Amino acid sequence: MRRVCVFCGSAAGARPEYAAAAEALGRAIAARGLGLVFGGGAVGLMGIVSRAALAAGAPVTGIIPHGLVMREAGNRDLPDLRVVASMHERKAMMAEMSDGFLVLPGGYGTLEEVVEALTWLQLGIHRKGVAFVDTLGFWSRQMAMLDHMVAEGFLKPEMRRMAMIAPDAEGALDALAGFAAPDVPRWLVPGEA
Repeated sequence: MRRVCVFCGSAAGARPEYAAAAEALGRAIAARGLGLVFGGGAVGLMGIVSRAALAAGAPVTGIIPHGLVMREAGNRDLPDLRVVASMHERKAMMAEMSDGFLVLPGGYGTLEEVVEALTWLQLGIHRKGVAFVDTLGFWSRQMAMLDHMVAEGFLKPEMRRMAMIAPDAEGALDALAGFAAPDVPRWLVPGEA
């Protein structure tokens, strides 16, 4: 692993523990000699994790659609801020540039990004791990939903295991480091998804 992609909120959340977890993740990425790829925002957990990683010496790449930069949500202080045309292009570039995905708390955008990463793993488009940082049990209900999908026959147990979860940054990074991709046929190639 050389670079990890972090999906997270453009808000900081209602409790200070979310910001602390984002800061810890940024420092942990740098401490392991990894680079950070993220959504390019200066606000919320995105801004916190990227500033912490930069301050600790990690190379950081932000990828943001032009429309969000125009609304002043982009972190213009990043040495490597890539401005793209659309959200779809942003996600594709984030996936292409990273070797695994980490997920901090967030809203619709975070959920959509991680579900797509898991779907692409299931379809064999990539073979990269996905680990949730379960700050304050934030993702426990989502994990219960995935278990419900298995119980109801909509998700295979081996695919359910691909949504790894850890209580903190170090555990999530360990999960990514130990990830072994499932042996699934490649249903689609990049660009068809």
